[in-house]
Amino acid sequence: MPLLHFHVYEGRSEAEIKTLLDTAHEAMLEAFQVPRGDRYQIVTEHKPSHMILEDTGLGIPRTKDMILLQVFSRPRGDGGFALFYRLLTDRLEKECGIKSSDVMISVVENKDAHWSFGLGRAQFLTGELPLRG
Repeated sequence: MPLLHFHVYEGRSEAEIKTLLDTAHEAMLEAFQVPRGDRYQIVTEHKPSHMILEDTGLGIPRTKDMILLQVFSRPRGDGGFALFYRLLTDRLEKECGIKSSDVMISVVENKDAHWSFGLGRAQFLTGELPLRG
């Protein structure tokens, strides 16, 4: 149940956003083995002057299709995140026409106590949710 927050340049259609979110969800399901119903996604659209994403000196070309994805998640191991990066970029290129050079991902790891899904409780700590990968 990672929380995925997509930052994109404004101008994509509703259908393009839906395909982006569906594609990312499928990659997350495979990489992290979470239940299909664990889906938490946010899209924030920005004017080009309000989002600057350069290449950190790596020579990575960026276009108007650029996406910054912030992933908020419990620890999942380096291998799980590496698999997610590969699956996501492969599928975004195939399903959405977004090149891997236009996908930047940042992960923020947190602990079980840092999640409340409602009702003022930390469901991982109370046992309402199982402690799975």
